[in-house]
Amino acid sequence: MTAIVETPTPAAAADAAPPRTFPRRWLGLVAILSATLLNLLDASIVNVAAPAIRGDLGGTAATIQWLSAGYTLALAVGLLTGGRLGDMFGRKRVLMIGLAGFLAASLACGLADSIGLLLAARVVQGVFAAVMVPQCFGLIRDMFGRDMGKAYALFGPAIGLASIAGPVVAGVLVDADLLGTGWRSIFLINLPLGLAAIVLGAKVLPAGAPAVKGLKLDLGGALIAGAGMCLLLVPLVEGRELGWPAWSIAMLVASVPVLGLFAWTQARRARSGRTALVELSVFKKRSYTSGIAFVVVFFGAVTGFSLAVGLFLQLGLGFGPLQASLAMAAWAVGAFIGSGSSAALAPKLGRGVLHLGLAVMAVGLTVVWLQFGAAAAPGTWALSPALGVFGIGMGMIFVPLFGIITGDLEDHEVGSASGLLESFQQGASALGVAGLGTVFFSRFAIGSGAAESMDAAQAVAGLTVLLTLVAFLVAFGLPKQAKAEH
Repeated sequence: MTAIVETPTPAAAADAAPPRTFPRRWLGLVAILSATLLNLLDASIVNVAAPAIRGDLGGTAATIQWLSAGYTLALAVGLLTGGRLGDMFGRKRVLMIGLAGFLAASLACGLADSIGLLLAARVVQGVFAAVMVPQCFGLIRDMFGRDMGKAYALFGPAIGLASIAGPVVAGVLVDADLLGTGWRSIFLINLPLGLAAIVLGAKVLPAGAPAVKGLKLDLGGALIAGAGMCLLLVPLVEGRELGWPAWSIAMLVASVPVLGLFAWTQARRARSGRTALVELSVFKKRSYTSGIAFVVVFFGAVTGFSLAVGLFLQLGLGFGPLQASLAMAAWAVGAFIGSGSSAALAPKLGRGVLHLGLAVMAVGLTVVWLQFGAAAAPGTWALSPALGVFGIGMGMIFVPLFGIITGDLEDHEVGSASGLLESFQQGASALGVAGLGTVFFSRFAIGSGAAESMDAAQAVAGLTVLLTLVAFLVAFGLPKQAKAEH
């Protein structure tokens, strides 16, 4: 579902940015924005298309969850090393490789003739997204220097809209059934957009030299982190459907020492003077650890809730993809409005904009919860007002969040800390799909009636309200202002 690509704050990075700017930088920004949109859309585009995919290729309820979780899990783990690749080999070159790999994986998704091949291609998509996404910020910094704020003024609202536009786009494409492609069009549509980004980027993006020579990747650390995340998420997705067998409990328990081993290896590398995937000094700051907690709670709640709403509308109420996307369209509109308004409010309110956004979210969620508990099932447009309010609140949080979380960090810590936040964000999205998806399917069996689906959706909405309140409290531990306002 949601994804934020905002990395180090513009002002913090601009202080060290080269004064040179590029004459075709706005065209370059279009290429970068196209690459960013590919990731944002594909992170959420399967939420509406999943029932159609399952109807064609088969699979279980867990399959639907893995279509989202597999992508975000691969992205979360890959982000730990993706940023380093740009430093080693040059950002433009790595971005082009990431885009090409992403398009190849998209084609494989669109041509997949079995659910196993589709899930594997989704994981490859996530890996290449992790290669291309971290390069976008560095290239903006290289091109705009001290004018980065101008670029982010355009970037922020676009991110807010694209982050939750995936389900709407998916509904339109699946229902249109372009050339008989059905659900496959949600992946094949990436090809013209991605090819345009490659052609444009090859012409206008600066071909900078590697930023760091002699840097070595900690592939062992990345593998340990990936193993720990898989041990945590696989049983959460598969366990309920299989009756929580002993192996699922064992994997959950094993995830704790494996993730602990990752932390230990990172500390050891730092002490020995080798490059670590994570700048451990950031964990000494309470504001940053509070930020990680906020990211996990917020993105886990939003992503899991999005999946549940899409499943409720299609599997529970029998909506078609287009009808479901129309029912959720107000969410996308609200997020766009909220993202745009936060740009004006954040400098004045600081972290208060997060509290305001969460309060607005809670209002919309509460109304949705009441609607799910009503005697009659809602119609196509019945949820639109409440989802629109929810989207406004959510959008207000997107743009300023990472800048506020990194507000107390030193300049040399911002890059590593922001990349780690992105990784936690994607991991939280996968966790939200697994956790709240499990809650939904524990109360609703595919093929059951509307009443059971409303009960399941209300349970998820209630949990999302509680998680929003938790995020509201955690936000008090964040810096009062973003680094840009210090």
